[in-house]
Amino acid sequence: MGAGVVLALLAGLAGACGPRVPANATPIPAEMPTSAPRGSLLTPGDYAPLKPGEVQLVETFTGIRGAAFGDRPVFLTVVPGDADRLAVVNQGGTIVTFANDPAVDSFDVLLDISDRVSRDGNEEGLLGLAFAPDSSDKGEFYVYYSAADPRRSVLSRFKADGAGHADASTESVVLEIPQPFSNHNGGMIAFGSDGMLYVGVGDGGSAGDPNGNGQNPNTLPGSILRINPRTARQGDGYSIPPTNPFVQVSGGRPEVWAYGLRNPWRFSFDPQTGDLWVGDVGQGGREEINLVERGGNYGWNRLEGSLCFAPKRGCDTEGVISPLAEYDHTFGCSITGGHEYGGKSIEWLRGIYVYGDFCSGRIWALKYFDGRGVAEPVVVSNLQLVDTEVQITSFGEDADGELYVTGFDGGVYKIVAGPE
Repeated sequence: MGAGVVLALLAGLAGACGPRVPANATPIPAEMPTSAPRGSLLTPGDYAPLKPGEVQLVETFTGIRGAAFGDRPVFLTVVPGDADRLAVVNQGGTIVTFANDPAVDSFDVLLDISDRVSRDGNEEGLLGLAFAPDSSDKGEFYVYYSAADPRRSVLSRFKADGAGHADASTESVVLEIPQPFSNHNGGMIAFGSDGMLYVGVGDGGSAGDPNGNGQNPNTLPGSILRINPRTARQGDGYSIPPTNPFVQVSGGRPEVWAYGLRNPWRFSFDPQTGDLWVGDVGQGGREEINLVERGGNYGWNRLEGSLCFAPKRGCDTEGVISPLAEYDHTFGCSITGGHEYGGKSIEWLRGIYVYGDFCSGRIWALKYFDGRGVAEPVVVSNLQLVDTEVQITSFGEDADGELYVTGFDGGVYKIVAGPE
């Protein structure tokens, strides 16, 4: 099938004794799907919805809305070492923690750096949070934020005390990246299963990548970085993992893990395989889902998705890795990368990648076949879960793998199964 292939819905998810599958799902043999090749354009037929109410997005933690989350919560994660506690990042410069209880009415401030966070641009602010992954770093966490004079993105480490509070004076700057414009700052940071910190950095902003960062791995913008920040305790900022693709190789900065990205706003790791799923925000035509590989070039700004961008025709596609899937602006205008669902409340959704769009508020579930080492990955199905009015800034997980959404309206929401 070509780029306009219609994807079957939630393929191969149920057997006779398996979990319940939506009534309008069309099965495909799980062992050999005959569906969309990598680089598939998701079309109107691919977005067949569930029956109304089958999956719902329900606001939660309303008792601390506003006071805890501010006007723009942009990230949610579980607090390590306390499975019953969550952390939410407010773009204005605070991080709060609270009990994972829908009726919660109190919270603690983990960090307040609102005095040093710039929000001059709509995409600036406190944007990312990652807790250190091992017990020797207990209490340490990393944040990614925008700063002014000069405009730059800052990756810093802080340390919380035994009461779960971090003084702003504990900041240790790991990395600073000059930002010529106020948009495309990136902002996602996360530790992989390898213990390294991955950092999503936009192309530097404006429009069309005027500085040519996307196709220049000798610059940090337009890339996913991979570093070891824990050496910052010795005052060196970070070290370079020796397995990075440009270590002792000309043609790229050693921090760069992958490049050719416009604005990798949100990404996540498959907990089983370690695959790195990246939602790369497009410009005027295409939104991308990429499975990012070591040293990969994902095309921007030669291409936007599978479309030639510069030039509009006859662009050089040599060496470019196509997105796993892409969609046009019929369905939204700014992808928000998500997570593979690992919860138990919606059994048929387990192991399927859930993502959304900031502009349209739609949330989808994408299932793919990874080839198992013998074939190219293919998209098996793409199902619209729910159509909302939320400007989706991020997806987050709790300790049970249940998924949450943060929104520009100040709310935090949970993806739940509808009534039987």
